Amino acid sequence: MKKVRKAIIPAAGLGTRFLPATKAMAKEMLPIVDKPTIQFIVEEAIASGIEEILVVTGKSKRSIEDHFDSNIELEENLKEKNKLELLRLVEETTKIKLHFIRQSYPKGLGDAVLHAKAFVGDEPFVVMLGDDLMEDEVPLTKQLIDEYNKNKASNIAVMEVPKEETSKYGIINPERQVGKKLYNVRNFVEKPKPEEAPSNLAIIGRYLLTPEIFNILETQKPGAGNEIQLTDAIDKLNTTQRVFAHVFTGKRYDVGDKFGFMQTSIQYGLTHPEIKDSLCQYIIDLGKELEGKSNKSK
Repeated sequence: MKKVRKAIIPAAGLGTRFLPATKAMAKEMLPIVDKPTIQFIVEEAIASGIEEILVVTGKSKRSIEDHFDSNIELEENLKEKNKLELLRLVEETTKIKLHFIRQSYPKGLGDAVLHAKAFVGDEPFVVMLGDDLMEDEVPLTKQLIDEYNKNKASNIAVMEVPKEETSKYGIINPERQVGKKLYNVRNFVEKPKPEEAPSNLAIIGRYLLTPEIFNILETQKPGAGNEIQLTDAIDKLNTTQRVFAHVFTGKRYDVGDKFGFMQTSIQYGLTHPEIKDSLCQYIIDLGKELEGKSNKSK
């Protein structure tokens, strides 16, 4: 059994939900306090034992490559001014083995993953979507790798969502529970209407896949949104080899949504050593102010 060593981070989206901020800036570089969202994803991969990462980018995404590249002038300036803690933070982003490839046309997540075929070869790999930040004692990617080491099959992360939100996700049709957090899956459905959804267990942006998925993606026809859907390919893979669903019970932050992005910024800020106390006090004071306004309006 081959070790899971490689990860793919699709980052070619246009970021239209964050316009005008993303007109000339990569969505993945929007900061949560002082750290770009994509860095959280990379850090999860490293903490899970991933050794190499391929970032699938698109136009106007050069800033991602620059972020993870060395900046000699900046590093020398920080050394001269003895700003060693800031130097450490800057150097941390350059010690990661990253590769980049460009997706020239936005044909969907399945097409983005297919761009990684040569990089992955015949090894199992993980796909990590940048819109989902996961928080748990054991990183979610590591949880999927641990499952793979036991069942030697593809494992997809899922989480319960409100029934009315199933049209936003790929949804699993569970066959039976085979472990504490593991399901056999009858089939996968991409963005079903709430009344047609087979469950409320939604795919949440972490996939561990076997390399056979590439053979399917090469002939996969466009699905929802006229795009090559990874969920459709996974559903087909499930007809020839087992694909399990692993239920995530930690905290998920959707930074692809404006409100979710703000929630994440506040939550991260409340743990940030430089601002946590001031931010906490500000929220308390703001809460009192808003409560006063609410009482006056009654």
